[in-house]
Amino acid sequence: MATYQPPTPEEVTALATEADHLQARIATPHGDIVFAFYAKDAPTHVAAFVKLARAGFYDGLTFHRVEPGFVIQGGCPEGTGSGGPGYRLKAEFNEHPHLQGTVAMARASSPDSAGSQFYICLEDARFLDRQYTVFGQVIEGLNAVQKVRPGDAMERIAIEAAV
Repeated sequence: MATYQPPTPEEVTALATEADHLQARIATPHGDIVFAFYAKDAPTHVAAFVKLARAGFYDGLTFHRVEPGFVIQGGCPEGTGSGGPGYRLKAEFNEHPHLQGTVAMARASSPDSAGSQFYICLEDARFLDRQYTVFGQVIEGLNAVQKVRPGDAMERIAIEAAV
């Protein structure tokens, strides 16, 4: 397996600035899911996600967790929910609420344990507010989010210019 490094402080600055004009497009069997980034509020998480996506880290990984009415989760290279990129990110909890379509980083019990796994809220989940780093919001493809089932692939995640 390839070795991945967290973004350097210089990369965080550059990628977070660039992310103001970017969006992520997740190709799934059910259609594309597009989300905008909250780079000002979670610059390290956004930079890490962009860096991993551009390196092809997510391509072919699955949504290993689907909790109806709650979240879909993916980004584990092992497909089990226990893997990551080989590093952990310091939490960047912020004021963005967990609403339908919110994109946030999953973590273990330690607040500073996020890596590559992320989730998308299927419905509002305000009890998660300020406990997980929210770094984006779905702007297109909520219907695809709702159709994801365990084991569905993220065929590709493209980082593209925002529309």
